[in-house]
Amino acid sequence: MKISIVTAVYNDPRIARALGSIISQKHDHELEIIVVDGASTQETQEAINNYRSHITVFISEPDEGIYQAMNKGIAKATGDIIGILNADDQYSDTLVLRDVTNTFGSSSTEAVYGDLLYVNESGQTLRYWKSHSPGRLKWYRGWMPPHPTFFVRREVYDKYGVFDLDFGTAADYELMLRLVFKYRVNTAYIDRVLVHMATGGTTTPTIPTVLRQNYQVFRAWRHNDLRFGLAVPFLKVASKPLQFFIHPRT
Repeated sequence: MKISIVTAVYNDPRIARALGSIISQKHDHELEIIVVDGASTQETQEAINNYRSHITVFISEPDEGIYQAMNKGIAKATGDIIGILNADDQYSDTLVLRDVTNTFGSSSTEAVYGDLLYVNESGQTLRYWKSHSPGRLKWYRGWMPPHPTFFVRREVYDKYGVFDLDFGTAADYELMLRLVFKYRVNTAYIDRVLVHMATGGTTTPTIPTVLRQNYQVFRAWRHNDLRFGLAVPFLKVASKPLQFFIHPRT
């Protein structure tokens, strides 16, 4: 089994931390690292260059944002499994890819995800995103897996498509809604933290971004011809405080 990890970056030297966490993984499978850079400035380029001997595919050119960059990386991936790690995030420990590939050991498993921690630059946990096992009713309550923990078989992307750039910062939600809810790919949950996600990234919530994203959530349901999409954004907002208080800062 071969696993491809795609990391998109633009002017963020913290990619060195992300790449270090990929390279440190302990597993028995072939690893392909794909970096898609949006023509970053020198500081980020130097951070990438320190790891160039480990990078299988490197693309550096202007793009239209993170999701187009991710699509470029997916198109270049040759692994059986594709994971995406943001430039400012990192795997929680050295056994993440081992656990992911073991979970994909069943040929019927098409996607895998786990839990996520939001952390600050000091490594302090700000929020625990507890995913739980998949269930269709959860989608109606606004549930979604944490995208940085979401690993997919390459043939799933080939069959059902990649990120739709028309959905802006909600492109990850639309993708997972399409794959997991609409097309019902066979999904498995790893009951532990897989990724530490830095605060302040592209999708870290503010009131205006939450409003825009929830409008895009409604559009995602309508675009995929799914019923009850109008109620989901409201339920999605209501579910966030509950998730926060169940899993407080540690």
